[in-house]
Amino acid sequence: MKMNNIKHIFFDLDHTLWDFERNSALAFVEIFKKNKIDIGVEDFLQSYIPVNNFYWKKYRDNLVTKEELRFGRLNDTFNELRLKVSHDQINNLAEDYILHLPNNNYLFEDAISTLKFLQQKYILHVITNGFSEVQNLKLQNSNIARFFTTVTTSEEVGVKKPHPQIFEFALQKASAIPEHSLMIGDNLEADILGAENFGITAILYDEQLTKDYNGQKIKKLKQLIELL
Repeated sequence: MKMNNIKHIFFDLDHTLWDFERNSALAFVEIFKKNKIDIGVEDFLQSYIPVNNFYWKKYRDNLVTKEELRFGRLNDTFNELRLKVSHDQINNLAEDYILHLPNNNYLFEDAISTLKFLQQKYILHVITNGFSEVQNLKLQNSNIARFFTTVTTSEEVGVKKPHPQIFEFALQKASAIPEHSLMIGDNLEADILGAENFGITAILYDEQLTKDYNGQKIKKLKQLIELL
């Protein structure tokens, strides 16, 4: 599958280039130690990850604010685990998590080498639903900001993927058109269907190859080199 008309490639950040689960776990180890929260991180994450995914879905659908997401995902997890943690402690943890998260910057395998290769042939960009202040730090601290000509965040636009307006904004910022653009991401609804509905070709990054999608999938980032 060669895509000869592609000039611009738009990447999602979390779970696509930046290893969110690994970096998030390290941040929780640090903040639990700092705030004297007595629970093993593995036990915590078993409950937290589905709760966090639930809140991010609500956030994408504009059903919760950024502040409600940051507080609610921790509060609901502690309640599920029957841990007594005060609201003040949760607020402190929520703030500390955001501060610590960009300090751990593991990328997915082949991220750097793939970006280096693609940068020779294409103009690269980021479209992310993450919070602006955190996402920009992640890009800088992981040393991949240098690869991207533009970065578009949902906070900047006022809507989140899969809303067509964020893709329209990102393409205008990049001086790109849908026919010359490609979206790479891990989230079927937000990244892939959102892009396709705006007329952008998309490739699903599905490490486990478990997502129900009949379009183009990759399991490793380096497969992009073969496809492009």
